[in-house]
Amino acid sequence: MDKLWAPWRSKYILHTEEEGCIFCKKTQENKDRENYILKRGKFSFVMMNIYPYNNGHLMVAPYRHIGDMQKLREEELLEMGKFAQESIGVLKQTMHPDGFNVGMNLGRVAGAGFESHLHIHIVPRWNGDTNFMPVISDTKVVPISLDEAYKILKEKFK
Repeated sequence: MDKLWAPWRSKYILHTEEEGCIFCKKTQENKDRENYILKRGKFSFVMMNIYPYNNGHLMVAPYRHIGDMQKLREEELLEMGKFAQESIGVLKQTMHPDGFNVGMNLGRVAGAGFESHLHIHIVPRWNGDTNFMPVISDTKVVPISLDEAYKILKEKFK
């Protein structure tokens, strides 16, 4: 059997479930680098997904703890949209993806891991990024570490 050596993924394996909402908790800690927060606005913020589907998997969320998109205030929705737009631009400049998956999982049955705090997923995609690893072995290879990706992306956010 061949082994895929990926020690940087130990955080995922050894991860213990955190109490409370990660979006609320991480923004209150004032440790943006450690929490992979790339940009803060008045109503929302951009952070990296620490269990990414692909390199550069970002999330845009409001500061307000809310799970119902229909209850977003106009200013929250506008800033989140602008941050999603900027995130796509930064990812195009730095990682040169061929496309994107952008969207929200609203509700547990829709795949929301944190259904009480909505967020927009921005997942860069490359031609050929689906290969035999996820199909045959249910394994996704993410070639850039979170710290390296943070450094590259942070430089480009205004």
